[in-house]
Amino acid sequence: MDFSDKNLLIVYLSAFLLLLSVAAFFILKQILKTQKIENALAKLEKKLKSERGTVPEYYELGSIYLEKKMFIQAIAMFKRAIAIEDGKIPEMAPVYNALGYAYFGQEQYDLAIRQYKEAIKLEPEYAMAMNNLGHAYEQKKMTPQALDVYEQVLKIESNNETAKRRSESLRRRLVVSSK
Repeated sequence: MDFSDKNLLIVYLSAFLLLLSVAAFFILKQILKTQKIENALAKLEKKLKSERGTVPEYYELGSIYLEKKMFIQAIAMFKRAIAIEDGKIPEMAPVYNALGYAYFGQEQYDLAIRQYKEAIKLEPEYAMAMNNLGHAYEQKKMTPQALDVYEQVLKIESNNETAKRRSESLRRRLVVSSK
């Protein structure tokens, strides 16, 4: 093996070790994130089984369930949060939005739409809930309503990428279907 072959081998090994190090970093990061979520889940479940929780606790537990795609459990937690506050204060808008998202995850679009509308009623310029409402309308093939909602979002947040992308797509679809 001559000098250039050894250098090439060292370069390949170095690149391989660098690649392994980067992969190990991301795997470790994911493990730590998962462990943090699981610890929060266990702590909240234990607490809420033995005592009544607060809106933020039910919302956090519901959000964890959403992340794990456990929609039925998430719905139950969001409904408990709403029951505590009677759901009539603006701070409850994210709870209604999350409840809508859980219903959307179960393809219960009418229920999702109802929850998104409730979130928007509590916080009229809640762009995320409006985008979610537009998406639910799209799933129900209610294209004009979806486009209207996305255009409302753009009036509030002119740089909202989701609303820009979806409204452009829907406009093209409406132009094609009207020809």
